[in-house]
Amino acid sequence: MIAIAYGIVIKLIPTLTGNSTLDGAIGVLLGLYICSHPAANVVDLIFFKRWAIMRSASNFAGFTWLFLNAAVFFAGWLVIVNGTLHLVVRSP
Repeated sequence: MIAIAYGIVIKLIPTLTGNSTLDGAIGVLLGLYICSHPAANVVDLIFFKRWAIMRSASNFAGFTWLFLNAAVFFAGWLVIVNGTLHLVVRSP
């Protein structure tokens, strides 16, 4: 939801603060925050719950949970890319 709201705000208002470097930093930090939760879930699956990924992928609820984690991670990655573009590309 945060990534969707950020995307809508950036589409409607090209600059949040008037400074493209600060806008880029906000986007990158927000994207990292969004990606941190699915990444923590994957680390928990890999290191703390052995064989849980096989069990999670075998039933519908577990597969849905894995898919939603991947979708949130992808949305966070898009926010990071957008923030990086604000850092690199200078608007006239």
